[in-house]
Amino acid sequence: MCPDCEDFARTVLLLGQLALYADVAGADLDFVEAVSPSLAVSLPEPPPGMFPDGDDDGGPASAGDC
Repeated sequence: MCPDCEDFARTVLLLGQLALYADVAGADLDFVEAVSPSLAVSLPEPPPGMFPDGDDDGGPASAGDC
């Protein structure tokens, strides 16, 4: 797996695990609230070819374009 693909996959996996942890009884929601924005911002651009052509929904190019 290329390094960019590996970084993207690892970050998506961590975001998913954090979401699952947030639903566990007794989860530290302060931790979830502190870590999730940083993890989401660190999500790299998907490597070229990760998604088929035409999957762009026409949304903003970045969060700052909203």
